[in-house]
Amino acid sequence: MNPVPYLDLSRARRRVEPELHVRWQKILDGNAFILGPEVKEFEAAFAAFLGATAAVGVANGTDALTVALRALGVGPGDEVIVPAFSFFATAEAVVLAGGTPVFADIEPDTYNLDPADAGARVGARTVGVIGVHLYGRPFDAERLGALCRQRGLWLVEDAAQAHGARFGSRRVGTLGDLAAWSFYPTKNLGCFGDGGAVTGMDAERMAKVFRVANHGQTERYHHVEIGTNSRLDSLQAAVLNLRLRTLDQDNARRRALAEVYRAGLAGVGDLRLPPDRPDDECVYHAAQAPLPHAERAGGEVLCLPMFAELETAEAERAVEAVRAFYGA
Repeated sequence: MNPVPYLDLSRARRRVEPELHVRWQKILDGNAFILGPEVKEFEAAFAAFLGATAAVGVANGTDALTVALRALGVGPGDEVIVPAFSFFATAEAVVLAGGTPVFADIEPDTYNLDPADAGARVGARTVGVIGVHLYGRPFDAERLGALCRQRGLWLVEDAAQAHGARFGSRRVGTLGDLAAWSFYPTKNLGCFGDGGAVTGMDAERMAKVFRVANHGQTERYHHVEIGTNSRLDSLQAAVLNLRLRTLDQDNARRRALAEVYRAGLAGVGDLRLPPDRPDDECVYHAAQAPLPHAERAGGEVLCLPMFAELETAEAERAVEAVRAFYGA
């Protein structure tokens, strides 16, 4: 019996391959590799999909976080509250922007940042908070947003694992001052290389994001500030333009697969899938089955195979393997 793949990108590639060849050939013929029509098309389409004012494509997800923080003015002496349980880049970006990360605890059921613990760690040097929509499950934007408003802080969404998710009626990526996205190939909306974006609701702030990502330019060779070089290239934007069309459909498939795991692993050992808020729409970047103590989550999270092209029978075989491990 063939093993169940944790991820098979070739299946995703085959779905877009014919039209992608046409788009890539057009880019090659036109030499529009940087800031070309495909990038502008994607930025407009992604912003519209989210309900955001604007999107700016950047080179990768880490740059998206760093550019967002620099656009918000983070610098030496500034402290930024981040969840203690997240990918390294969340805290790394704070340091790259010149600030200092302050770690706060997570909620034991969702594994997202605990607003109460974050509030307890606000100090005189705190300028903002980064909330992470971990594993595609939205953090509590209502409570975290209220904390930031009360304390005069900004809120950045690390949405690298939450493409298409909803907190209530609103898409993730429109809940804070800025949101950072990764389009790494493993993501719900992934390209075939590196890519990222920043989204936001304020046009002036988004213009600042574009300048920071593009050498501080307002026009070619007119530099008004120190920026960096971080741009989404046209070849990857073409992939994203095609994959964005089916993102909601693919996320629905992920939710169906999550239910296969939820039903198949119910009552097995001490495994559990964190509950979803009734009004939210999780997009299951990974289906996790951790033990209950947050402080041990980093060593005990089990990520099950999860991608839109995964067959139901393959998910069921993964369930059987886990059940066999527990003797269930």
